[in-house]
Amino acid sequence: MRRLSWRFFAATMVLLTLSRLGLSVWLWSRVQPAGGLWPILFGGWRIDLSFLAMVCAFPILLSPWLGHLAWPTRITAWWYRVWWLLFVLLEVSTPQFILEYDTRPNRLYIEYLNSPHEVSAMLWHGYKGVLFCGLVVLGLLGWWGFRWLRTQPVDARMKLWWRPVVTAVAFAVLLLVARGTLEHRPLNASMVAFSDDSMVNTLPLNSLYNVANAIRGMSNERSAAAVYGKMPEPEMQHIVREAAGFSGPMLDPKYPSMHRQQASAKPAKPLNLVIIMEESLGAQFIGTLGGQQLSPQFDALSKQGWLLARTYATGTRSVRGLEAVNTGFLPTPAEAVLKLPRSQRGFFTIAGLLGEFGYHSRFIYGGEAHFDNMKSFFLGNGFDEVIDQPKFEIKPGFTGSWGASDEDMFNELHHRLMQDGDKPNFTLAFSVSNHTPWEYPAGRIKATEPAASVQNTVRYADWAIGQFFERAKKSPYWDHTVFLIVADHDARVFGASLVPVRHFHIPALILGAGVPVQRDEHIVSQIDLAPTLLSLIGISSVHPMLGADLTRRYPDRAIMQYGDNYGYLKYDQLVVLQPHQGAKQFHYDVGAETLTPVPLDPTLDKLALAHALWPSWAYFNQRYVLPPTSEQHAVPASAGSAAKPAVVPIKVNTPDCCVTRQL
Repeated sequence: MRRLSWRFFAATMVLLTLSRLGLSVWLWSRVQPAGGLWPILFGGWRIDLSFLAMVCAFPILLSPWLGHLAWPTRITAWWYRVWWLLFVLLEVSTPQFILEYDTRPNRLYIEYLNSPHEVSAMLWHGYKGVLFCGLVVLGLLGWWGFRWLRTQPVDARMKLWWRPVVTAVAFAVLLLVARGTLEHRPLNASMVAFSDDSMVNTLPLNSLYNVANAIRGMSNERSAAAVYGKMPEPEMQHIVREAAGFSGPMLDPKYPSMHRQQASAKPAKPLNLVIIMEESLGAQFIGTLGGQQLSPQFDALSKQGWLLARTYATGTRSVRGLEAVNTGFLPTPAEAVLKLPRSQRGFFTIAGLLGEFGYHSRFIYGGEAHFDNMKSFFLGNGFDEVIDQPKFEIKPGFTGSWGASDEDMFNELHHRLMQDGDKPNFTLAFSVSNHTPWEYPAGRIKATEPAASVQNTVRYADWAIGQFFERAKKSPYWDHTVFLIVADHDARVFGASLVPVRHFHIPALILGAGVPVQRDEHIVSQIDLAPTLLSLIGISSVHPMLGADLTRRYPDRAIMQYGDNYGYLKYDQLVVLQPHQGAKQFHYDVGAETLTPVPLDPTLDKLALAHALWPSWAYFNQRYVLPPTSEQHAVPASAGSAAKPAVVPIKVNTPDCCVTRQL
């Protein structure tokens, strides 16, 4: 057992060091300006030693007592062989994962295991070469590891009086190495972070450590206060309410963000609403937003509606975009609320709100809606029906790894809208085509080589948008519907900065009945879209959303969650909160897309921290809920936006167990 431990330790240290060196050479253009190779190697050895001390602890501590026996030696050999395969698998997976997500394997690596059909189809259709090479390397290194970690021979028998001494010394050494430091906190990922480039900060880690750390984090609902620090609750509530433009006393002190919103538009009857969320359609691809010239249809439509030219996503995953646009909820370092347990019932959504005004709400998705827990969350929070690919009434003409093509999704959307008649309805439609492995129907666009590329799927997504709106404008539902086209996030978010702001820039266009035609250069967050849409369709209501009704005011701020980093952009100043570290401030030059460090403004720091803490507080204490129907219809139809609301407590059914969680 002792010899097996030394063999495993030596082999794994060599493997991880060589992998780290290879990644650093490959990414040298980002490693060199960030500080070079030494911080990566030194920090990496600290992480590796700490992790290996935990893996090897039981075999080493038991070896003085059992190492001379055959059966414990065989068990130890297989223990180390399994760990060896895991280390090899994760390191072999790392380069392609970095290409896709600009980070080492993390919680996404585990989350995708919940969708084996989609992921296996994506790998087979889009990454055959990479998959084959990875399996070859895994097989070779696995075979070598099995021979190196052989089950014979056993250790020499240790004298009885030596055994407790060796065990005690080994325990002390293992404890110190596993802890990794004599400081107050044990070694963690933030201690080996050294760069403003978030991706480079993951290089000192090994990928198995990063995934294991993510699994540990997934087992708990993370509180922003545990990540960024605390603030007195009254101060937090005051800052957040003031930033949201709320004046006067609270409607109900138990629900500090609950407020009355008076709609700007006053149609004869409330208009229908359609939100079209485009997968991974960042501003970098949109010609009218200064990106690649891949979007002639969107560019033409942008001259026919309200183009929010500086809209920023709240995160880098679809669930985060769905969270922001459909619930108006601020991002947190935890999972998006679609996947958290306390938000599966009774959580606020605009579908739930519109249901109190007689709307029928549906979600249309070209894939399978169980992915990312979308179906459960939507059906539990106000949506009347979820229509995914198996429920399409119009048979899809093309189905890729992630589901029906964009044109098939739009065919189903048009079909359903034509069936609605006079009943008010809200539809959320989510596309799938602009995703690896870049599959789309042939003959729709003039593709460039290689055919399977993000540029071509963007061209196809844009073509499908154009085809839908050409039909929609000729349809009976056009004159009484407001449409929003918005991306969930950008594609392959990366950058040599703590928060790569330019990769949070997304297109957002509102058009349809009564929508003003204008190009708007104000800074807008995804959380501002839902309140604005409610105002445009003529719904005056009570709700907890902190986003701004852009028909009334512009907050000119954006909120971005990038892994564990939190960005708060106010005009051209970006404050970044990092786990267990002080905040940093940067000047953001939108033209040059650069971030320049500047002294930290204490007021802006508090503003950022309050907004980082508030959604965790609201989630844990279940304070982001839907008011009852009686409160909605108590909104005075003639009240102006500046009118001070009466102080009327709002009765909301929440569990008595849910006491306020301390920040």
